[in-house]
Amino acid sequence: MNKAESDEFLDAVEGEESEDGEREATFEVTKEELSIIRAELASEFPEEYQSLSDDYVLSVASKPYSKDPTVRRPLDYSMDKLKGVMKWRTDKAIGLTDMLTLAEGPSTATEAVEDPDRYTKAKALATSMNYASMYWHGLDKKGRPILWIRTDRMPWYPDVEAQVNVLIILAEEGIKVMPEGITDFVVLSDSNSPPPPNPQFMMNLLDALVKGYPDRLKLLISCPVGSIIQFVMNLLIPLMPGRLASKIVLVSQDDSKGKLGEILLNGEEDIPTFLGGTKDHEQMYPKSGKFSDRTLTFDFEGMKERLAKSVEEFKSKQ
Repeated sequence: MNKAESDEFLDAVEGEESEDGEREATFEVTKEELSIIRAELASEFPEEYQSLSDDYVLSVASKPYSKDPTVRRPLDYSMDKLKGVMKWRTDKAIGLTDMLTLAEGPSTATEAVEDPDRYTKAKALATSMNYASMYWHGLDKKGRPILWIRTDRMPWYPDVEAQVNVLIILAEEGIKVMPEGITDFVVLSDSNSPPPPNPQFMMNLLDALVKGYPDRLKLLISCPVGSIIQFVMNLLIPLMPGRLASKIVLVSQDDSKGKLGEILLNGEEDIPTFLGGTKDHEQMYPKSGKFSDRTLTFDFEGMKERLAKSVEEFKSKQ
Protein backbone atom coordinates (compact mmCIF):
# COMPACT_ATOMS: atom_id res chain seq x y z
CA MET A 1 0.00 0.00 0.00
CA ASN A 2 1.46 3.42 -1.01
CA LYS A 3 1.45 6.50 1.24
CA ALA A 4 -1.81 7.90 -0.20
CA GLU A 5 -3.56 4.58 0.36
CA SER A 6 -2.05 4.33 3.82
CA ASP A 7 -3.29 7.79 4.77
CA GLU A 8 -6.77 6.88 3.51
CA PHE A 9 -7.07 4.16 6.13
CA LEU A 10 -5.37 6.03 8.98
CA ASP A 11 -8.56 6.98 10.81
CA ALA A 12 -9.83 3.41 10.75
CA VAL A 13 -6.60 2.13 12.25
CA GLU A 14 -5.86 4.79 14.83
CA GLY A 15 -9.32 5.62 16.11
CA GLU A 16 -10.81 9.00 16.87
CA GLU A 17 -10.53 11.40 19.73
CA SER A 18 -13.39 11.60 22.19
CA GLU A 19 -14.56 14.73 24.00
CA ASP A 20 -12.14 14.25 26.89
CA GLY A 21 -9.15 13.81 24.60
CA GLU A 22 -8.96 10.03 24.89
CA ARG A 23 -8.75 7.88 21.77
CA GLU A 24 -11.97 6.04 21.02
CA ALA A 25 -11.23 2.45 20.07
CA THR A 26 -11.66 1.70 16.38
CA PHE A 27 -10.42 -1.17 14.27
CA GLU A 28 -8.65 -1.67 10.96
CA VAL A 29 -10.67 -1.97 7.78
CA THR A 30 -8.74 -3.38 4.86
CA LYS A 31 -8.75 -2.01 1.34
CA GLU A 32 -10.37 -5.25 0.18
CA GLU A 33 -13.19 -4.93 2.73
CA LEU A 34 -13.81 -1.36 1.66
CA SER A 35 -14.02 -2.52 -1.96
CA ILE A 36 -16.57 -5.19 -1.02
CA ILE A 37 -18.78 -2.65 0.76
CA ARG A 38 -18.54 -0.16 -2.11
CA ALA A 39 -19.42 -2.85 -4.65
CA GLU A 40 -22.49 -3.90 -2.66
CA LEU A 41 -23.69 -0.31 -2.34
CA ALA A 42 -23.08 0.36 -6.05
CA SER A 43 -25.06 -2.75 -6.96
CA GLU A 44 -28.13 -1.82 -4.92
CA PHE A 45 -27.97 1.98 -5.22
CA PRO A 46 -26.21 2.71 -8.55
CA GLU A 47 -27.36 6.33 -8.73
CA GLU A 48 -26.68 7.36 -5.14
CA TYR A 49 -23.91 5.19 -3.68
CA GLN A 50 -21.24 7.83 -4.30
CA SER A 51 -22.99 10.14 -1.83
CA LEU A 52 -21.22 8.16 0.91
CA SER A 53 -17.50 8.91 0.91
CA ASP A 54 -14.83 6.29 1.52
CA ASP A 55 -13.96 8.15 4.72
CA TYR A 56 -17.52 7.72 6.00
CA VAL A 57 -17.74 4.05 4.99
CA LEU A 58 -14.47 3.45 6.86
CA SER A 59 -15.75 5.36 9.87
CA VAL A 60 -18.88 3.22 10.10
CA ALA A 61 -17.13 -0.08 9.44
CA SER A 62 -14.28 0.51 11.89
CA LYS A 63 -16.39 1.17 14.99
CA PRO A 64 -16.65 -1.28 17.93
CA TYR A 65 -19.53 -3.76 17.78
CA SER A 66 -22.33 -2.76 20.16
CA LYS A 67 -22.78 -6.37 21.34
CA ASP A 68 -19.06 -6.79 22.04
CA PRO A 69 -17.05 -3.52 22.10
CA THR A 70 -13.76 -5.44 22.13
CA VAL A 71 -14.23 -6.39 18.47
CA ARG A 72 -15.04 -4.54 15.28
CA ARG A 73 -18.50 -4.43 13.82
CA PRO A 74 -18.98 -7.51 11.59
CA LEU A 75 -18.71 -6.63 7.91
CA ASP A 76 -22.29 -7.77 7.23
CA TYR A 77 -23.51 -5.57 10.10
CA SER A 78 -21.74 -2.52 8.65
CA MET A 79 -23.03 -3.37 5.19
CA ASP A 80 -26.62 -3.56 6.43
CA LYS A 81 -26.17 -0.31 8.35
CA LEU A 82 -24.91 1.51 5.26
CA LYS A 83 -27.64 0.02 3.05
CA GLY A 84 -30.11 1.28 5.62
CA VAL A 85 -28.63 4.76 5.29
CA MET A 86 -28.97 4.63 1.51
CA LYS A 87 -32.57 3.40 1.71
CA TRP A 88 -33.41 6.10 4.26
CA ARG A 89 -31.84 8.82 2.06
CA THR A 90 -33.80 7.57 -0.94
CA ASP A 91 -37.06 7.72 1.01
CA LYS A 92 -36.47 10.86 3.09
CA ALA A 93 -33.72 13.14 1.77
CA ILE A 94 -33.53 13.05 -2.02
CA GLY A 95 -35.46 15.90 -3.62
CA LEU A 96 -36.02 17.92 -0.44
CA THR A 97 -33.75 20.79 -1.49
CA ASP A 98 -35.66 21.08 -4.79
CA MET A 99 -38.76 21.83 -2.74
CA LEU A 100 -37.21 25.09 -1.58
CA THR A 101 -37.24 26.24 -5.22
CA LEU A 102 -40.81 25.05 -5.60
CA ALA A 103 -41.82 27.10 -2.56
CA GLU A 104 -40.95 30.35 -4.34
CA GLY A 105 -44.15 29.97 -6.33
CA PRO A 106 -44.70 31.90 -9.58
CA SER A 107 -41.95 30.31 -11.70
CA THR A 108 -43.19 26.85 -10.72
CA ALA A 109 -46.92 27.50 -10.81
CA THR A 110 -47.58 24.62 -13.20
CA GLU A 111 -45.90 22.16 -10.87
CA ALA A 112 -47.88 23.59 -7.95
CA VAL A 113 -51.16 22.94 -9.78
CA GLU A 114 -50.13 19.43 -10.85
CA ASP A 115 -49.04 18.38 -7.35
CA PRO A 116 -50.74 20.63 -4.77
CA ASP A 117 -49.77 18.41 -1.82
CA ARG A 118 -46.08 18.72 -2.66
CA TYR A 119 -46.44 22.47 -3.11
CA THR A 120 -48.11 22.75 0.31
CA LYS A 121 -45.25 20.79 1.88
CA ALA A 122 -42.75 23.02 0.07
CA LYS A 123 -44.34 26.15 1.55
CA ALA A 124 -44.29 24.59 5.02
CA LEU A 125 -40.62 23.70 4.55
CA ALA A 126 -39.75 27.29 3.66
CA THR A 127 -41.74 28.56 6.66
CA SER A 128 -39.77 26.29 9.02
CA MET A 129 -36.44 27.29 7.51
CA ASN A 130 -37.38 30.96 7.79
CA TYR A 131 -37.34 30.74 11.58
CA ALA A 132 -33.51 30.70 11.23
CA SER A 133 -33.49 28.44 14.26
CA MET A 134 -30.97 26.02 12.70
CA TYR A 135 -28.01 26.83 10.47
CA TRP A 136 -24.40 25.94 9.73
CA HIS A 137 -21.69 28.39 10.66
CA GLY A 138 -17.97 27.83 11.18
CA LEU A 139 -15.94 24.79 12.22
CA ASP A 140 -14.52 23.20 15.32
CA LYS A 141 -10.77 22.83 15.86
CA LYS A 142 -10.70 19.54 13.93
CA GLY A 143 -12.49 21.01 10.92
CA ARG A 144 -15.95 19.65 11.67
CA PRO A 145 -18.88 21.87 10.61
CA ILE A 146 -20.89 23.45 13.42
CA LEU A 147 -24.69 23.27 13.32
CA TRP A 148 -26.19 25.96 15.55
CA ILE A 149 -29.63 25.51 17.09
CA ARG A 150 -31.42 28.56 18.50
CA THR A 151 -34.22 27.34 20.77
CA ASP A 152 -35.50 30.86 21.35
CA ARG A 153 -36.42 30.99 17.65
CA MET A 154 -38.25 27.68 17.61
CA PRO A 155 -42.06 27.81 17.33
CA TRP A 156 -44.07 26.67 20.33
CA TYR A 157 -46.14 24.36 18.12
CA PRO A 158 -43.92 23.36 15.19
CA ASP A 159 -44.78 21.58 12.00
CA VAL A 160 -42.70 18.58 13.05
CA GLU A 161 -42.40 17.06 9.57
CA ALA A 162 -41.26 20.34 8.03
CA GLN A 163 -38.84 21.07 10.86
CA VAL A 164 -37.21 17.65 10.60
CA ASN A 165 -37.01 18.06 6.82
CA VAL A 166 -35.15 21.36 7.32
CA LEU A 167 -32.67 19.51 9.50
CA ILE A 168 -32.24 16.84 6.81
CA ILE A 169 -31.58 19.47 4.15
CA LEU A 170 -29.01 21.14 6.38
CA ALA A 171 -27.33 17.83 7.21
CA GLU A 172 -27.00 16.97 3.51
CA GLU A 173 -25.46 20.37 2.72
CA GLY A 174 -23.01 20.19 5.62
CA ILE A 175 -21.85 16.71 4.67
CA LYS A 176 -21.18 17.81 1.08
CA VAL A 177 -18.48 20.31 2.08
CA MET A 178 -16.73 18.40 4.87
CA PRO A 179 -12.92 18.49 4.56
CA GLU A 180 -11.25 15.27 3.47
CA GLY A 181 -11.06 12.85 6.38
CA ILE A 182 -13.94 14.50 8.26
CA THR A 183 -17.14 12.47 8.49
CA ASP A 184 -19.00 13.98 11.45
CA PHE A 185 -20.26 17.31 12.73
CA VAL A 186 -20.89 19.17 15.98
CA VAL A 187 -24.22 20.60 17.14
CA LEU A 188 -24.19 23.61 19.48
CA SER A 189 -27.56 24.39 20.98
CA ASP A 190 -28.49 27.59 22.81
CA SER A 191 -30.90 25.84 25.12
CA ASN A 192 -31.76 28.23 27.92
CA SER A 193 -34.67 30.01 26.26
CA PRO A 194 -38.25 28.94 25.63
CA PRO A 195 -40.00 27.22 24.03
CA PRO A 196 -39.07 23.80 25.42
CA PRO A 197 -38.15 21.14 22.83
CA ASN A 198 -41.21 19.62 21.22
CA PRO A 199 -41.21 15.92 22.25
CA GLN A 200 -42.30 14.63 18.83
CA PHE A 201 -39.68 16.75 17.08
CA MET A 202 -36.99 15.42 19.42
CA MET A 203 -38.03 11.81 18.81
CA ASN A 204 -38.13 12.31 15.03
CA LEU A 205 -34.75 14.04 15.21
CA LEU A 206 -33.25 11.09 17.07
CA ASP A 207 -34.78 8.72 14.53
CA ALA A 208 -33.16 10.67 11.68
CA LEU A 209 -29.76 10.64 13.40
CA VAL A 210 -29.90 6.90 14.03
CA LYS A 211 -31.28 5.81 10.65
CA GLY A 212 -30.07 8.48 8.25
CA TYR A 213 -26.87 9.79 9.80
CA PRO A 214 -25.34 7.09 12.04
CA ASP A 215 -21.87 8.00 13.32
CA ARG A 216 -22.26 11.53 11.91
CA LEU A 217 -22.84 13.34 15.22
CA LYS A 218 -19.60 13.95 17.08
CA LEU A 219 -21.06 16.02 19.91
CA LEU A 220 -24.31 17.73 20.77
CA ILE A 221 -23.49 20.47 23.26
CA SER A 222 -26.40 22.13 24.99
CA CYS A 223 -25.60 25.37 26.80
CA PRO A 224 -26.38 27.09 28.98
CA VAL A 225 -28.62 24.36 30.32
CA GLY A 226 -31.79 25.27 32.18
CA SER A 227 -34.09 23.04 34.19
CA ILE A 228 -36.47 22.37 31.27
CA ILE A 229 -33.68 21.00 29.06
CA GLN A 230 -32.30 18.91 31.91
CA PHE A 231 -35.74 17.41 32.48
CA VAL A 232 -36.32 16.65 28.79
CA MET A 233 -32.85 15.15 28.29
CA ASN A 234 -33.22 12.98 31.38
CA LEU A 235 -36.28 11.48 29.70
CA LEU A 236 -34.72 11.09 26.24
CA ILE A 237 -31.19 9.86 26.98
CA PRO A 238 -32.32 6.42 28.27
CA LEU A 239 -34.15 5.93 24.95
CA MET A 240 -31.05 6.60 22.84
CA PRO A 241 -28.50 4.07 21.60
CA GLY A 242 -25.48 4.08 23.91
CA ARG A 243 -23.08 5.61 21.36
CA LEU A 244 -25.53 8.45 20.65
CA ALA A 245 -26.31 9.14 24.31
CA SER A 246 -22.59 9.46 25.09
CA LYS A 247 -22.32 12.33 22.62
CA ILE A 248 -24.79 14.57 24.49
CA VAL A 249 -23.03 17.16 26.66
CA LEU A 250 -24.97 19.51 28.95
CA VAL A 251 -22.99 22.60 29.95
CA SER A 252 -23.83 25.03 32.74
CA GLN A 253 -23.91 28.83 32.42
CA ASP A 254 -20.61 29.18 34.31
CA ASP A 255 -18.79 26.65 32.09
CA SER A 256 -20.22 27.69 28.72
CA LYS A 257 -17.57 30.19 27.62
CA GLY A 258 -14.64 27.96 28.53
CA LYS A 259 -16.19 24.88 26.90
CA LEU A 260 -17.06 26.68 23.68
CA GLY A 261 -13.59 28.21 23.53
CA GLU A 262 -12.10 24.72 23.62
CA ILE A 263 -14.28 23.54 20.72
CA LEU A 264 -14.65 26.40 18.25
CA LEU A 265 -11.91 26.78 15.62
CA ASN A 266 -10.87 30.28 16.67
CA GLY A 267 -11.59 29.80 20.35
CA GLU A 268 -13.55 32.40 22.27
CA GLU A 269 -13.57 34.88 19.37
CA ASP A 270 -16.00 32.51 17.59
CA ILE A 271 -18.51 32.51 20.47
CA PRO A 272 -21.69 34.27 19.28
CA THR A 273 -23.23 37.19 21.11
CA PHE A 274 -26.30 35.14 22.09
CA LEU A 275 -23.98 32.91 24.15
CA GLY A 276 -22.01 35.76 25.71
CA GLY A 277 -19.35 36.19 23.03
CA THR A 278 -18.56 38.81 20.41
CA LYS A 279 -19.35 37.04 17.11
CA ASP A 280 -22.49 38.58 15.62
CA HIS A 281 -24.67 36.00 13.89
CA GLU A 282 -27.62 38.36 13.63
CA GLN A 283 -26.45 40.10 10.45
CA MET A 284 -25.95 36.80 8.66
CA TYR A 285 -28.94 34.94 10.11
CA PRO A 286 -31.47 37.58 11.18
CA LYS A 287 -34.66 36.35 12.80
CA SER A 288 -36.72 38.31 10.29
CA GLY A 289 -34.82 36.89 7.33
CA LYS A 290 -32.66 38.62 4.70
CA PHE A 291 -35.12 38.63 1.79
CA SER A 292 -38.46 40.13 2.73
CA ASP A 293 -39.72 39.89 -0.87
CA ARG A 294 -39.26 36.11 -1.10
CA THR A 295 -41.09 33.09 0.22
CA LEU A 296 -37.74 31.74 1.49
CA THR A 297 -36.47 34.69 3.53
CA PHE A 298 -33.63 32.68 5.10
CA ASP A 299 -30.25 33.14 3.35
CA PHE A 300 -29.79 29.47 2.45
CA GLU A 301 -27.29 30.08 -0.37
CA GLY A 302 -25.30 32.56 1.72
CA MET A 303 -25.07 30.02 4.53
CA LYS A 304 -23.69 27.40 2.14
CA GLU A 305 -21.16 29.85 0.69
CA ARG A 306 -19.90 30.90 4.13
CA LEU A 307 -19.52 27.29 5.26
CA ALA A 308 -17.67 26.32 2.09
CA LYS A 309 -15.36 29.32 2.54
CA SER A 310 -14.63 28.31 6.15
CA VAL A 311 -13.75 24.79 4.98
CA GLU A 312 -11.42 26.09 2.27
CA GLU A 313 -9.67 28.39 4.75
CA PHE A 314 -9.26 25.48 7.17
CA LYS A 315 -7.83 23.23 4.45
CA SER A 316 -5.38 25.90 3.34
CA LYS A 317 -3.88 26.03 6.85
CA GLN A 318 -3.38 22.26 7.17
